[in-house]
Amino acid sequence: MKTADAVLRILACGSVDDGKSTLIGHLLFLTGNLTEDQLEVLHDESARLGRSGAAPDYSLLLDGLLDERQQGITIDVAHRYLATGGRKYILADAPGHEQYTRNMATAASRCDAAILLLDATTGFLPQTRRHALICALFGIRQLLLVVNKMDLTGWSRERFLEISEHCRQLTDDLRLFGVCPEQPVVVPVSALAGDNLTARSPHTPWYDGPTVLDWLQSVPCADLRRDNGARLPVQYVLHAGQQGADSRQGLPELLRGSGSDVFRGYCGHLSGGPLQQGERVAILPSGVETSVQQIWSGFRLIEKAEPGQEIALTLAGEQDVARGDCIVPAGNRPEQADRFKVRVVCLDTQALLPARRYRFRSACGTVTAEITRIRNRIGLASYQRLAADRLEMNDVGEVELQLSRQLPFDPYDRNSQTGSFVLIDQGSHASVACGMILHPLRRAANIHRHRETVAPAERALLKAQSPCVIWLTGLSGSGKSSIANALERLLVDQGCHTMLLDGDNLRHGLNRDLGFTEPDRIENIRRIGEVAKLMTEAGLIVITAFISPYRSDRDMVRQMFAEGDFFEVHVATPLAVCEQRDPKGLYRLARSGVIPNFTGINSPYEEPLQAELVLAAGASQTADDAMAIVGMLRRCGKLQPATDQAVPVGGV
Repeated sequence: MKTADAVLRILACGSVDDGKSTLIGHLLFLTGNLTEDQLEVLHDESARLGRSGAAPDYSLLLDGLLDERQQGITIDVAHRYLATGGRKYILADAPGHEQYTRNMATAASRCDAAILLLDATTGFLPQTRRHALICALFGIRQLLLVVNKMDLTGWSRERFLEISEHCRQLTDDLRLFGVCPEQPVVVPVSALAGDNLTARSPHTPWYDGPTVLDWLQSVPCADLRRDNGARLPVQYVLHAGQQGADSRQGLPELLRGSGSDVFRGYCGHLSGGPLQQGERVAILPSGVETSVQQIWSGFRLIEKAEPGQEIALTLAGEQDVARGDCIVPAGNRPEQADRFKVRVVCLDTQALLPARRYRFRSACGTVTAEITRIRNRIGLASYQRLAADRLEMNDVGEVELQLSRQLPFDPYDRNSQTGSFVLIDQGSHASVACGMILHPLRRAANIHRHRETVAPAERALLKAQSPCVIWLTGLSGSGKSSIANALERLLVDQGCHTMLLDGDNLRHGLNRDLGFTEPDRIENIRRIGEVAKLMTEAGLIVITAFISPYRSDRDMVRQMFAEGDFFEVHVATPLAVCEQRDPKGLYRLARSGVIPNFTGINSPYEEPLQAELVLAAGASQTADDAMAIVGMLRRCGKLQPATDQAVPVGGV
């Protein structure tokens, strides 16, 4: 892709009502990038909404949603095409409201430069600083700070210089934080009147800097397209042939040029560097090497593809390539790791918590990820790293991630496509955070699994039983511990090797450093899951009795075990019955406010949706509930069928 042909993506961001949509709309008008139809609709809509005045409402060119037009705000990111002076741009108008920060962050991740607006009458706001930080974190180095609504200050030179000084201090703060944008250009404008958008304004004889259009035309392209090695994450495998003529109707030119009855094209967005026909490449994560046979851009065969193009490759030989694999030059491969330090921007109302598991989705695949540590939250006032045990919506912070397997990657500052990711909640499927990979953790290379000479199956064989976990969950006072005791006695009397893990007992030792906040509860369950897994590998039948109030945490533990080795048993005693029993007096203290974060009173309990067994526990049916669990284990083949011999009940 030649520099002259490059399309620059420019982000317009800032706080609410700073005039982003008006600036872009007026810029489109002044540069002749509007058709007659668009102009006609602009005037009609302005008149209909009563906003025409002396000039049309240029923000209507960007605010396409009905709610946006009625409220006069931007909600979704709007993209507009602009061409002027032989250059091409895509302008992204990002919303300014704090609740839509996620939309702004998504837009920033795809942009090369940014226009940050602020209102001359209000100056810097927290959201302005948040947007500046997000731009810097996403690698945007070219920044234009637009001081809008200067007409409302009487075109005060003193006010402009005051804000300009704050802008320079903002850049210094970002550099101290560790991100290094260029020194920003600061320009005084009136987006509504058009001053200093495309031509110098007579209202600012004291300003000798560029206009907004001058700055756009000066933004460099070459530095934004550094060659760090070609990366083609496979987004789709295009396959045709050998199923009859119908399967080839959409690809006649491809099939005629492929030299084969079967066409397999590996499609994706090329980034990082060029790729050419005949080049030796590797397929990651497998590492298999082959060469590029053909490169297709649409239905056109090309010899060389440039970064930014959407292409399809054919490879020499029969290769096993799937969506999520990454095709790279054989001599310039990205690293592969399963532990990272990353920066994230939180997108969801659900807090980001350590020890909780998410789906990690990047251009190079989707795996399970666990947040092993929240290192800090970045304060907006000073851009300092602050201690934190959780990240809330719109927070920016740094965390450590552990993936379920290794993935290829590049640090974000080398390649934004292979260095970015999204974290997805496994239960709600909501995107909870977007992030960028900073670097792999050194211990990812230093820690290796020790190969044991005795396998878990051998230990189980010695005990003549099938290890598993029976996970009892329910409210405090539901009867979990009583049922667990009765169950263990039944199993031991039948010759089983067991271990009972009780929540209160473990908080006296292994988990004595944990409280009852949500992060502590998650860590409590994670530790118990790991202990239970080790015990099953020793051949034991493990019984646990924990409130474990969150579904995501119980699902996290379930994923540690092979299918059929984890049994979730919901002791579904109603809250009213549990509170009436109140064996430890905890409900009374919680109701009086003495105990915070008490499950069922001032902290939620999420009932299992697909438990293997549900027990409606009562004070006099503990033995029956224990026998019901034994019956479930027998039906699942974990215990031998019952014999005619009476089974002693022992302490039940």
